[in-house]
Amino acid sequence: MVNKHESFDSRLGFILASAGSAIGLGALWEFPYMTGQAGGGAFFITFLICTFFVGLPILLSEYIIGRSTQKDAIRAFKHYSSKKPWHIVGRWGIVGSIILLSFYSVVGGWIIIYLFKTVSRKLGNLSGNQFGMLFENTSANPFLVLGAQIIFLLITILVVARGIRQGIEKASKLLMPTLLILLIIVMINSLLLDGAGKGVSYFLSFNFSELTAESILIALGQSFFLLSVGFSNQITYSSYLSKKESLVKSATTVVIMNILVALLGGLSIFPAVFSYNIEPEVGPGLLFIALPAALNQMPFGTLFLILFLLLFLFAALTSAFPLLEVVVAAMTKDNSAKRKKWAWKIGIIIFIVGIPSALSFGPLGNMKVFGYTIFDSANYLVSSIMLPIGALFIALFIHFKIPKETLAREFTSGLSNGKKLFVAWLFIIKYVAPIAILLAFLHVAGVFSIFNL
Repeated sequence: MVNKHESFDSRLGFILASAGSAIGLGALWEFPYMTGQAGGGAFFITFLICTFFVGLPILLSEYIIGRSTQKDAIRAFKHYSSKKPWHIVGRWGIVGSIILLSFYSVVGGWIIIYLFKTVSRKLGNLSGNQFGMLFENTSANPFLVLGAQIIFLLITILVVARGIRQGIEKASKLLMPTLLILLIIVMINSLLLDGAGKGVSYFLSFNFSELTAESILIALGQSFFLLSVGFSNQITYSSYLSKKESLVKSATTVVIMNILVALLGGLSIFPAVFSYNIEPEVGPGLLFIALPAALNQMPFGTLFLILFLLLFLFAALTSAFPLLEVVVAAMTKDNSAKRKKWAWKIGIIIFIVGIPSALSFGPLGNMKVFGYTIFDSANYLVSSIMLPIGALFIALFIHFKIPKETLAREFTSGLSNGKKLFVAWLFIIKYVAPIAILLAFLHVAGVFSIFNL
């Protein structure tokens, strides 16, 4: 049986929603930059291997936990281990989702601000360093960033409050195809620019000298983080999926879509940036400084900047929906009558939690946590500590708590011959994935550098 009150209307709706949850800002502004810096095509191939042998198995694990129990993140873990504290893994994901959305919504607000500025043609007369100054002034304006953050969260709340079919599925069916179409249009335009080859070469030329043990661990971390596994978002989404659908096919499709968006993103961004001799940056600097500076010099630059901003906004929204949904689902416990109330309550809490991050570029700019701004500290806590720990315990939960018969049934459902794949997946999830996650976590935490490894 599917959930009493909620379910996806179709496999396509589930795939688009699940892919949207994984395709976030990192796939567009961090992964391409890391690829260019760490060996180009050699790094990309390494990333693909890590994604299919670590990221995909963990994603499948979340799918199996969610679909087999048809419950929210907390109750799904309790279902298989009512007398053990495994439910903490679900609660860990809920806390992580709140923290992540609290600063993610700040970035979503920045995109809305820049979208408004671009449409109103307030960027047309700027040049060079003025784009850097504009971003500093914009992100430091407390009333502007808080107001835009509220707008971003309002959109997220309104969609989630409408439920799975009428809210998240409908929004995903609109936003995800539009995102892909916009990305292809922007990529074609970027590749036709004079000097675009420099950007393509930066992004995908094979430089095996840069492919070190450290870059392999970075590729592993990127494959893991880009799929957003570890916070039980996919457990919640898959709990709404019909028992007839193949989890393996769905997960593989989601992974391929995520890789495709990351690839198209790099081929869209770097040709444009390098064509106008703008130094590429990672993170917010790429979207709010480097890209506007480059696009401002090209014909119809305003139009293409609007398309870029819409791309990033859609990616941010489709990632925000599951972050709110995982919390709302845990609070409502399948009671759809409480959905709207809890969506608003949690949304308000997330806004309050996010206020320090929003103000960390202005009034709270001098407040540091371990040398980082509040915004950067929240980002580091989530991506470098909480996500890998969550994913590690999900893999261990699969190994120790779920009966092998259940795993086999869920894994092979919808597959004509999935027994060999199941054996391979089970081996990876028991042995390979935990070791790989632990290595990536230790690398990000800087443990290896302490011992000069």
